[in-house]
Amino acid sequence: MPELPEVETVRQGLNQLTLNQEITGGDVLLNRTIAYPFSIGEFIGKIEGYAIATWHRRGKYLLAELSKSPPASFTSWLGVHLRMTGQLLWVHRDEPLHKHTRVRLFFGDRQELRFVDQRTFGQMWWVSPGVPVESIITGLAKLAIDPFSPEFTVEYLAAKLQNRRRPIKTALLDQSVVAGLGNIYADEALFKSGVLPETLCTDLQLKQIERLRTAIIQVLQASIAAGGTTFSNFLNVNGINGNYGGVAWVYNRAGEPCRVCSNLIQRTRLAGRSSHFCPQCQRLGGVVS
Repeated sequence: MPELPEVETVRQGLNQLTLNQEITGGDVLLNRTIAYPFSIGEFIGKIEGYAIATWHRRGKYLLAELSKSPPASFTSWLGVHLRMTGQLLWVHRDEPLHKHTRVRLFFGDRQELRFVDQRTFGQMWWVSPGVPVESIITGLAKLAIDPFSPEFTVEYLAAKLQNRRRPIKTALLDQSVVAGLGNIYADEALFKSGVLPETLCTDLQLKQIERLRTAIIQVLQASIAAGGTTFSNFLNVNGINGNYGGVAWVYNRAGEPCRVCSNLIQRTRLAGRSSHFCPQCQRLGGVVS
């Protein structure tokens, strides 16, 4: 499932390729991909004539700010959530259709933005001018602070964790605790901060939470710099794999030697999700610098 670095990589690519280009039409190949409006004809009709002013990211959501020329008083929005297997690909319209293509948005010079989604859980929304985007894309209202926000402080994270009697790994996957963090980078951040995944939130010391906050930011920055992680089907808008998987500390490396101490990486399951950790380093304080 694309996490914050993968979604941020897509956002950056879209901002390089699609800005100020007018949407001239589109085609919906799987109706349930469009979460709002409920009429497919209305969705296509509403976005036609708008140009993409900029792309934003909130957690794992992508939000395109749409404008008309001359600029309208209010901006409408195109929202996208990639879910488990979604991809946004910027291609020429003559490119053969992938069998899992769900939505096509047409632009000038025969370019198009394709939403490809094998598992079909991804969604798209159009939000009309003047309507609060959270009232239509309701998942946005449940999101916590972004890890790159100045408000993501040690005090904030400590307050979010202090009364939760559950494993820290499980808590980190809760989007109301940290927005955008998922299984890959929760494992990586716990390794770097020296915290075992099954440690209860209520047992964490403030120094551990401080290291964890630092580690979360570090691993996310490292993955964005590497173009994200591709373990299954993530591609950027140009169809290129991410490279972070080749340098991951623990994720998906069960049975391999730790890059720090050479002990074997272990895997366990918490709340139905795999967790990878080093039994040596994560008892000795981690490797946050």
